[in-house]
Amino acid sequence: MRPAWLEVDLDALAHNFHLLRKSAGDVALIGVVKANAYGHGAVEVGKELLRLGAWGLAVATTHEARELRKAGIVARILLMGSLHPQQAREVVELDLIPSISTLESAEALNALGKAVAVHLEFDTGMGRVGFQPEDAPLIKEHFVRYENLLIQGIYSHFADAEEDEPWTREQMARFQEVQKVFGPGYFYHLCNTAGTVNYGEYGLSAVRPGIGLYGLLPNLGLRPIARLLAKPTQVKLLPPGRRIGYSGLYTTQGLEWIATLPVGYADGMPRLVYNRATVRFYPERGAPCICPVVGRVSMDQITVKIPAPVGLDEVFEVVTPDFDPTSSLWGWAELTGTVSYEPAVRLSPRLPRVYLRDGVEVARVE
Repeated sequence: MRPAWLEVDLDALAHNFHLLRKSAGDVALIGVVKANAYGHGAVEVGKELLRLGAWGLAVATTHEARELRKAGIVARILLMGSLHPQQAREVVELDLIPSISTLESAEALNALGKAVAVHLEFDTGMGRVGFQPEDAPLIKEHFVRYENLLIQGIYSHFADAEEDEPWTREQMARFQEVQKVFGPGYFYHLCNTAGTVNYGEYGLSAVRPGIGLYGLLPNLGLRPIARLLAKPTQVKLLPPGRRIGYSGLYTTQGLEWIATLPVGYADGMPRLVYNRATVRFYPERGAPCICPVVGRVSMDQITVKIPAPVGLDEVFEVVTPDFDPTSSLWGWAELTGTVSYEPAVRLSPRLPRVYLRDGVEVARVE
């Protein structure tokens, strides 16, 4: 196996799953595994979420759904976002539950002549996709005419359930107007991670957390589920005044031990964290050794300053499963002015992924 890999802790995933469900009164949970399960591996994470009792999985593209089906997953798969009419045939082929936001997509799907369960999406304030709530009576009337479409679920999406309570409450009110039109008996869902944590009492039929499952939001009791590990490919002693990496952005101040690790921005490490990020390794005795990343982050390699020579079997944590400001996915986001979603989804598929339960490897994807 390549000497750089992602280790995914399924016990941490289970912790987050149960914490989020409890926040919403133990309603059903739709496991969002789009973007390769936010970089963690959609197939194995999806299987684990279903084992934990998820209602089903949610993806953003038909390609993502096809990968799950090819892996033998037969559970419900909700295709989020507005279905384009040209995707209708693929939805039927893959036995997906599509999100319908336009009459054009509904008509294309209905014309295929096969019964399909669908979820209607309403735009209660995000402004991206969805029918307008005030059009709900007209939409309901139209769907009576589609003999092959069964409305199973109805949903919307919060725009800022993290910070903007008035806007969030307004979205709730607009969604309640939709519920009044359609009435009981539908699978209603609205809460993303922030909605689940902050407005769990409005869990409706199900919650739909994404980033929370992967534990990448601090101060909520969630646990990051992955760490990126690497073994050095070379360890060398450099003299004072030696410039390191592209553009020579770090210069050794004295005799310095430098370890080269085989990960870089092609693996998802942001190029802009040079001279600010750190990695860790754990000596047999003593506290963890925190080592600065020195010099430019290259496509496939980084260089780190270490206090003493180590062997090539030493394992370094390039990403730590916590909220450290210099060595976690959350920390990388803070260093580069973005959100933790971004460095997570950029974790490259070329990194092998090892899945652990109770500290024992249960699956591996190379």
